[in-house]
Amino acid sequence: MRTCLTRHAISLMLIAAASGVAAQEKGSVEPAVLPPLQHPDDPKTPAKQLFGRISTPTPGRAHVVGFYANGCLAGASPLPVDGPAWQVMRLSRNRNWGHPTLIRFLERLAAKVRKAGEWNGLLVGDMSQPRGGPMLTGHASHQVGLDADIWLTPMPDRQLSRAEREEMSATMVVAENRLDVDPSVWTPGHLAVIKSAARDPQVERIFVNAAIKKALCRDTDPDRDWLNKVRPYWGHDYHFHVRLYCPADSPDCKPQQPPPPGDGCGKDLDWWFTDAVLHPKPPPIPIRPKPPMTVAKMPPACRAVLAAPDASRAARPASTGEE
Repeated sequence: MRTCLTRHAISLMLIAAASGVAAQEKGSVEPAVLPPLQHPDDPKTPAKQLFGRISTPTPGRAHVVGFYANGCLAGASPLPVDGPAWQVMRLSRNRNWGHPTLIRFLERLAAKVRKAGEWNGLLVGDMSQPRGGPMLTGHASHQVGLDADIWLTPMPDRQLSRAEREEMSATMVVAENRLDVDPSVWTPGHLAVIKSAARDPQVERIFVNAAIKKALCRDTDPDRDWLNKVRPYWGHDYHFHVRLYCPADSPDCKPQQPPPPGDGCGKDLDWWFTDAVLHPKPPPIPIRPKPPMTVAKMPPACRAVLAAPDASRAARPASTGEE
């Protein structure tokens, strides 16, 4: 049993580490256009190849289908790339889409952070694709428009250039030995921003590196209920990952099991700093990667989301035959 748990932990660590690296990969001011698939109707075609090639949302009302790591999104809205208190990063990825609840949350959090003087604003990383679904690179989740990565870098007091948004990296706040945050980088503002997000009633979870969770646990505020939402997980050294509850307009959205009770600052957190976790040994039997998800393994409604016309075409009036 212990061996199975260790292999599972190593597998999760590798997936999360890959996601963390992908989050810091540079984009391109002029991204290459993906070639069309030769056999898009082949049932073996990975779903990420299909969803990753769609650049527009579906028309109609917004609703979430499925689970955070196996689902899709209809009627998505974009977060504007520039706002009064936020800027979107890595524009070439076209991942600034979400359910309207997520858009409103990010706008609300950014304004609150700026008004409180904690940061000038937020730098927003990956959210979801125009129709959600699996991504070509990075995340296993972010599929239903309810997840967003917020960089652990305060927004500067100027508009970033397109090149800066594609090439600059977020701030690494974890110490080199992985046992705590880097005191030369971590500030009270980092704590305040994460705490503000966790206290929002629409937030279901926030994922951070275990070292960041340790730093948050040192907060002396007698109200510690918000800490229950903040969960340690691999790969979140440069950003924190916010996940919202399923919205009321989406009965097909599958919620996540609630976290264990308590502030999460005890023995469960200590496990993340054991030698087996910080310096895992390769398993005796190599871990075989899972086959990529296909559309057949996704909620059936996601087929319709894939096949729907894009919102701009659906909004056009019918042709009169005169043009």
